[in-house]
Formats: sequence, C-alpha cells, structure tokens
Amino acid sequence: MSGILDPVAPTDTTTATRAPSGGAERRRGRTLGTAGLVAAVVVLVAVVAAVAPGLLGGAHPLAVHPEEALLPPSAAHPFGTDESGRDVLARVVAGTRASLVVGVAATLVGTVAGVLLGLLAGLGGRVLDAVVGRVSEVAFALPLLLVGLVVIAVTGPGPVPAVLAVGFATAPGYARIVRGLVRTARRSQVVETAVLLGRSPVRIVVRHVLPAALWPVVAVGTLGVGQAVVWASALSYLGVGTPPPAPEWGAMLADGRTYLQTAPWMSAFPGLAIVVLATAVTVLGRAVRRTGGAR
Repeated sequence: MSGILDPVAPTDTTTATRAPSGGAERRRGRTLGTAGLVAAVVVLVAVVAAVAPGLLGGAHPLAVHPEEALLPPSAAHPFGTDESGRDVLARVVAGTRASLVVGVAATLVGTVAGVLLGLLAGLGGRVLDAVVGRVSEVAFALPLLLVGLVVIAVTGPGPVPAVLAVGFATAPGYARIVRGLVRTARRSQVVETAVLLGRSPVRIVVRHVLPAALWPVVAVGTLGVGQAVVWASALSYLGVGTPPPAPEWGAMLADGRTYLQTAPWMSAFPGLAIVVLATAVTVLGRAVRRTGGAR
C-alpha cells in the first residue's frame, strides 16, 4: 500500500517537516478559506440555475413581448428586457446551463485527450515522445480560439462542436503536464523496484504511474473549467456555438452589441455572468488544489 502512495509523497514530506512549527498553517491549507467558500456558493447557485432555472428566473426565457421591448431594469424586470421584450434575467439564468455544461464537458474532453497524449509521450519511446511533443507544442503555441475555429470549421457549428473545439484546443496543455509527471514517475524508486520484481507494464502504469499524475491533472482541470466557460462564450459570441434563440451568454453579448447605447443592460448582465462564474470556478479550483496539496 505504501508503494502506491510514494509517487505523491513529496507533499507529505514537506508537510511533515513543518508540522512542529506550522500546524496552524497546515490546518488553514485544508480549508477552502473565505474566498473559496464565496466561490463555492457562487458555483452552487450556478448549478441550481443550470438544473432548475425556474427557481431563480420566473419568466420564460423565450417568451416574446414586443410591447415591452428594451425596457430598463425595474422591479418587474430586474435585468431589463431585450429587443424582443424577453426578460434578460430569465435568459441569463437559463443560459447558465449552456455555459456551465459546455465548460465542464470541454474540460473533460481536454483532460482525457491530454492524459492519453501525455501517457503516450511519457511511456513511449523517443520517436513517439518526439512526435507527440512536437504536435502538442505546435498546437499549444497557436491561439486557443483559432484552434477552436478550425475544429468548428471541420465539424460545423453547434454546442457539441463547441465542446470538442474547446476540449481539443486545451488538450496540449494537459498533455505537457501529464508527460512531465509520467517521466518523473518512471524514474522513481517505486517503479524501478516494480520493474525489477517483474511486474507487468500495465500493472505498473495503473498502480504507480497514474496515481502520480491524476491528482495534479484533476486540480488543474478545475481551474480549466473557468477558462473553458470563457472560450465557449467567445465561440457563441462569434455565432458558432449554441444556436439562437436558445439563451447563451456569449450569444446574448453578440445580440446586445447593436443596443449598447440605448440598452446597455442587454450586454452588461450576460458579460457580468461570464466574469463572475469564470472567476468563481477558478478561485474554487485553486482552493481545492491547496486543500488537496495540504493532505
């Protein structure tokens, strides 16, 4: 059992050496902290909005009322209305599902693809490592939005292509992390001992290499959700994400461009939602990463 834990032992060693004088600091590291708790509440509200939008926005997000077009924020419409008289608050709440689902799904696609590429590079020979490394470096050097647009140009617009576009565009970053962790784990004493004992390669990878790489990737992946939300909204802003009239924050920003001077709330509230959710997910991811490292 101790051999399985050895690849991630450096964190335990550092904590142990500081235990006599830094117990309070270590205990603080095991909690989310004030910022992390606030971020967790924001993410929880976003999850509720995605699962049951009717609890936070009473009006139907697609209900059109031309006689109420472009009304400013009021008691009846806290976020105002758009050019078709639709309630902006209801559309922002309903749009949480599209942004959050696309962000989480794209992060899963990126992490899975990155782990597979990283394992190929870290466990394969020099030729395979060089090929995967060069391809990842070229993709990593390109602007993420450009890579996403290339993927969508091949697959066509829509929410699923947006997930694949953002996921594949972020995969090289995860691949570089996994490759470094795998190569470090291969040189560890635990893996060398397992090889000398005649353990099968599959067993060595599953029991010793993957445990050393999975937690850092999961921690970085939580940070990547916020970035994925931003890029998914950017694709919808360009008209290649979630198709109208479905509510989506990036598409709402694009719709509000024409009315920035007469109805700025059409763009202000969807933009604020993107910033708040992306920031909250990033802060929560960093807090989770710290708590995981403190154990």
